[in-house]
Amino acid sequence: MPPFFTTLCSRLLVGRAIIATMRKRLRIVVYGNAIVVVIVAIYFLVMPTGVLVQALNDPGLHTGEVPHFAFRWHRSLSRRFGPWARSRVASGRATQLTKSNVSGTEWPLFSSVFYLWATEGLQDAWEKDPSLARVMPKQYAREAIEAVTILVADPNHATWVKAQWGDDYLQHENLFYRMLLISGLTSYQKLVGDNAYQALLSDQVETLASEIDKSPFGLLDDYPGSCYPVDVLPAIAAIRKADDVLGTDHAVFASRALRAFEGARLDPETGLPAYVAGSKTGVGLGSARGVGLSFMLIWAAELWPETAQQWYVQYKEQFWQEGWLLAGFREFPRKYPMPNWRLFDVDAGPVLAGYGTAASAFGIGAARANGDFEHAYPLSAQALVASWPLPDGRLLGPRLLSNFSDAPYIGESALLFSLTRQPTVNSIATAGSLPLSVYLALGVYGVIALAWLGVAAARVIRWEKAFSHKHYLALRWQLNIWPILIGIGTVALMMSWEMIGGLLLFSAQFLPLSK
Repeated sequence: MPPFFTTLCSRLLVGRAIIATMRKRLRIVVYGNAIVVVIVAIYFLVMPTGVLVQALNDPGLHTGEVPHFAFRWHRSLSRRFGPWARSRVASGRATQLTKSNVSGTEWPLFSSVFYLWATEGLQDAWEKDPSLARVMPKQYAREAIEAVTILVADPNHATWVKAQWGDDYLQHENLFYRMLLISGLTSYQKLVGDNAYQALLSDQVETLASEIDKSPFGLLDDYPGSCYPVDVLPAIAAIRKADDVLGTDHAVFASRALRAFEGARLDPETGLPAYVAGSKTGVGLGSARGVGLSFMLIWAAELWPETAQQWYVQYKEQFWQEGWLLAGFREFPRKYPMPNWRLFDVDAGPVLAGYGTAASAFGIGAARANGDFEHAYPLSAQALVASWPLPDGRLLGPRLLSNFSDAPYIGESALLFSLTRQPTVNSIATAGSLPLSVYLALGVYGVIALAWLGVAAARVIRWEKAFSHKHYLALRWQLNIWPILIGIGTVALMMSWEMIGGLLLFSAQFLPLSK
């Protein structure tokens, strides 16, 4: 055979071999993307639907018991919260934030205390019924309990209040921070039985109680010139809870402290405690707000049961809103002329059609504490379907609404806190009906899963019918980039970097790019 034909045949064979190799590698990309979509659809949509159906039928949502699923979710959170808290303290990041960064400064402590409160609630429930979990919460969560307590007591995490109150920040007003400090140390001592922080706890309980008692109206400022009764009431409750571990008795103090929520401190339009008050004038400023009332009513039920019941009835009458799609507490009373859709602040979260996000989330705890499961059940159900629970116990919805850099677990810990509140009254209202949004959300999970699976199948079929290596741009580069995106994205998800991992896997779905 002439050399010319030999060379031509060799080149054709090599060309065909290269095309065959490209086809094989492209098939790996196309089928690999399809497999990724199937796994993501099952893990992030199909399995969460099953988790939600099981959770919505948990008897704890209908009664005064702590829901069974809360133990599983808490265990998952404990595995992640402890390492994060230790890393946060070691980094010294708290010293680098300005006092204007509210979520960066307040939320790490708040989320830690929410976690400790939830752990207490679960431990109390387990002691009443050990069948709820194979291992008691304070045992499997011991490392996380210790880690978050170190964060709560860390002086660096008080940098933002030191900037406003000076070096004597632990001895003068600064009510919000000191309330969190007392609450965290109390939970730690109760759960662990260790008195390592007892001297600090005792000092804070006595000095804060004395300062509140000696104040003109029972009010102290959170920050200079800023007094929020929503923090004063849980501070009083924190002092009473500390009595259990310190052996003290502040019952008389707590009874007298009710004066901070009477008379001119009430919103005249609603007859409920105003969201903001003047600590020096004793006058409520502006309207009562849902986020404040929901949080206060969780603790008021323990301090002053009769008053709490009166407030709760008024709260439902003026703030509860129920339609065919949603049910929940408003951020402002129905008669108050405030925008329904445009409001957002760091405390209340978004206000949608009048519904307050934080008001309804804490409303779960308020309704449960006051024995009202007619409202607690639909509130809990809506929170569950919005939480997007993953099979490993992570709650993707609350995680996405948290501060990724400074308080990634505040959403999960706050929801667990509300779900672990138990009734403080004997009469318990029966569970109410569910709004349509719960069923629609379950349907959306299923529809999106089917759509993703259908798209993945269609892409594979279309590629098999119309393959041509000439259709693609910079094919070798694309074939090399794809496994990098898939590998790093998978590792990121395994390390709980959901946003990074999700974006990388999503980006890989666009490969191979055609001309």
